[in-house]
Amino acid sequence: MSDLTLGELDRDGALQEAVEQVSGGTRAAFLGKAVVAGGALLGALAVPAAGEAAAASDVAILNYALTLEYLQSSFYTEAERLGAIRGELKRVPPQLGAVERAHVTALKQALGGAAVKRPTFDFRGVTEDNPKFLKTAVAFEDLGTAAYKEQAARIKSPALLAAAISIHSVEARHAAWMRFLAGVIPAAAAFDQGKPISEVRAIVASTHFVVARPKRKARKNPKYSG
Repeated sequence: MSDLTLGELDRDGALQEAVEQVSGGTRAAFLGKAVVAGGALLGALAVPAAGEAAAASDVAILNYALTLEYLQSSFYTEAERLGAIRGELKRVPPQLGAVERAHVTALKQALGGAAVKRPTFDFRGVTEDNPKFLKTAVAFEDLGTAAYKEQAARIKSPALLAAAISIHSVEARHAAWMRFLAGVIPAAAAFDQGKPISEVRAIVASTHFVVARPKRKARKNPKYSG
């Protein structure tokens, strides 16, 4: 399979409206450790005190990151709940979902009342179809990694920068794993560039995963009923 561009992979979805709100040993063992590390991250994430010059910009960046984490965590959680992803991909939703939920928890605790609300998502069946699920997972992980990379240099608080970098490195590992499963070169170049908010907007402009309310009801799995 040839290398794919993020734009090609992201045709099935993303978070246009959410972005606009903030524009101003084994792999299983590793991911399990990442979830535990989320507890430590809660302590590391601390918004600068009110009145500090860096507070407003850092809060905006954290909220931007939070919208991306909402998207990813909701995507994997829905796939896990439905239980329709099979084969070698079956382990992806529970493992990556747990990590992304830990990221959401950490960012929300850091932001407190300033945290943006979770958008409503309609993944339009991609969480129930192996090929579409994998292509979307590659796109989401690439997008998240590039977004964190671009914003890291703008974070003023050393503590927040350290926490953001710790999330960025995990997202990069996710991206490499998803690319490997998709048959795409995990690291096609020696250096990566970040993606500014304007470019993220352009990538997600034609997507429809963020909705006012769901347009369809995803098939329910009895395991998650109630």
